[in-house]
Amino acid sequence: MATDDFFRARLDQMIDLRHPLVVLAGRLPWGQIEAALAPAFARKNRAGKVMPGSDLFGTTLEIAGAGVSAAGRPRLPIRLMAALLYLKHAFNLSDEELVARWSENVVWQYFSGQDYYTPTLPCDATQIGRFRTAIGEAGVEELLKATIDTAVQSKAIRPAEFERVIVDTTVQEKAIAHPVDSRLLEIARAKVVQAAKRVGIALKQTFVKEGKELRRKAGGYAHAKQFKRLRRTVKRQRTILGIVLREIKRKLTSPISESPSAIAPLNTLLERAERIHKQQPKDKNKLYALHAPEVECIGKGKARKPYEFGVKASIVVTHKSGLMVGARTFPGNPYDGHILSAQLEQTNILLEDVGRSPKEVVVDLGFRGVDRDNPQVEIIHRGKYKSLTKQQRRWLKRRQAVEPAIGHLKSDNRMDRCWLQGQQGMPCMPCCVLPATTCAGCCGLCSVWA
Repeated sequence: MATDDFFRARLDQMIDLRHPLVVLAGRLPWGQIEAALAPAFARKNRAGKVMPGSDLFGTTLEIAGAGVSAAGRPRLPIRLMAALLYLKHAFNLSDEELVARWSENVVWQYFSGQDYYTPTLPCDATQIGRFRTAIGEAGVEELLKATIDTAVQSKAIRPAEFERVIVDTTVQEKAIAHPVDSRLLEIARAKVVQAAKRVGIALKQTFVKEGKELRRKAGGYAHAKQFKRLRRTVKRQRTILGIVLREIKRKLTSPISESPSAIAPLNTLLERAERIHKQQPKDKNKLYALHAPEVECIGKGKARKPYEFGVKASIVVTHKSGLMVGARTFPGNPYDGHILSAQLEQTNILLEDVGRSPKEVVVDLGFRGVDRDNPQVEIIHRGKYKSLTKQQRRWLKRRQAVEPAIGHLKSDNRMDRCWLQGQQGMPCMPCCVLPATTCAGCCGLCSVWA
């Protein structure tokens, strides 16, 4: 068979065209996705800077860097980057593993819009993170919206199913160690000492040797349940951290050769270390990790895991098919019922092109008492069991169907642990492609074509 390139065979002649990813590649609205994401990568019209210049008549002021610059490397195809993002979370891979496997997998290359097999890497692994940041929350919602529209157009789900959904909340944990007081105090001491040395502050005593010994003793006492000795050790750790903090603050008042920009990281560390030094066991708004101050302690009543450290996330799936139609994170650990209106607002936005919106919402008891805040939907939970109709009681029996979906997101779609840094790195789950409040989610479309 003739090909466009005599020396290479086309990918569609090398693969099984019935493969789920191949079928999905032909049904996703790539043109719509590219049009929605393109504005995030458009070259910006810059105002420029006023700089002094000179001409025949003397000194003048000139504007430099104004307008739309054509400089810089051309961007990679949006379809390629969006497909890489989809594959990353569908197969639970790191950025490095993703680009390595993409260069070996012909089906993945076809899904990404390639015509011929390419043995080289599609891009540098760091470019995936930059793409994720560039598209932002709105871009991620566009990706999820495209998968929902594809499911409807392919008749994988009937539009009427979107009128009844299940909503539940879970926790996406941050990549931090369990916040033990002795560990937090020792890390705070070590990091503050390092930062002080970087800006040229010489400390009389850094307590390096004693700090390591106290941390070792605290671990041993806690394991042996010798809590009186443990409290005494933690108290000493708190004391030496206070000594270091006070000395650094005294020496910061004297002139330092370093620039204010170099001292800013030290001031940030001092502020966080001060919080760790002062916080007590029953305090609220505690700092659970020196590098991640946005982490919250959330208790979901689990016997195996009483407390989880991360951010609260909400998931919406259709009642019958279990297709994901909404996913958001909610910093601040709000009450479950108070986030229902915001979650349904996102779901209504995603279902605009379908022409349907949720009318019945099946939830657990955590969503009691919010009927007045959500007059447009009927909230069904077992607290209303006596007043429910027989049909509504049957619907309520399927509320637990969202739990396997959450388990699938955590075990197979990178929701179990968030490795991204900072407040912008507290995404919702499966497709952790957004900065803080939305997530593309694992729509489950791949399994539809299997």
